[in-house]
Amino acid sequence: MEVSRQQPATIDDVERGPRARTRRLMLETATRLMQGGATPSVSEAAEAAGVSRATAYRYFPSQAALIHAVVDEGLGPILTWRSDSADPEARVADLIDTSLPRIEEFEATFKAALKLSLDQWARRQAGTLGTEPQFTRGHRVDLLRDAMAPLRGKLAPRQFDRLSQALSLVFGVEVLIVLKDIWGLDGERTRAVAQWAAATLVRGAIAESGKGT
Repeated sequence: MEVSRQQPATIDDVERGPRARTRRLMLETATRLMQGGATPSVSEAAEAAGVSRATAYRYFPSQAALIHAVVDEGLGPILTWRSDSADPEARVADLIDTSLPRIEEFEATFKAALKLSLDQWARRQAGTLGTEPQFTRGHRVDLLRDAMAPLRGKLAPRQFDRLSQALSLVFGVEVLIVLKDIWGLDGERTRAVAQWAAATLVRGAIAESGKGT
């Protein structure tokens, strides 16, 4: 997911009529398939949508491009998250409150995308991925750096990056995998643990910085 969330414009924003409706149909069909646990290829999504393969590939030239688009649809308001607070702890808390319910709503979609990422990794390790475009994930990097913006200049660059990286461990679909699937927590408890962990990390980084370490 390396496409910048600062530029979420899609074909739908600049086109209307049959082309936009066809693309929308493809996205809705692929979303339905992914919410059902599948990770569809462009051809599979086209067949399910009743769209020709040639037409489908004009909109989504690869499986990675299709899954990127579906994931962005699922993320929805998360991609435009903003906070006016100057308190980094409050900003992170707000980001988690905004994001985790939406991630849970589209949990199957994000898990299907994660499955594609892991499958591509395995094939790349085995040397069988070939020239297939890589599905990459990265929205959380921008989101967490935005949430941490008040700490720029207050933390050393190394500390700022380390905090953002640590927070990424408690933000995203992986949190649901660990806390819901492994620990058996419900959505409310999952969010509570994620909030506690995030607040602890932020406070710890600020305290460490104050000690000049």
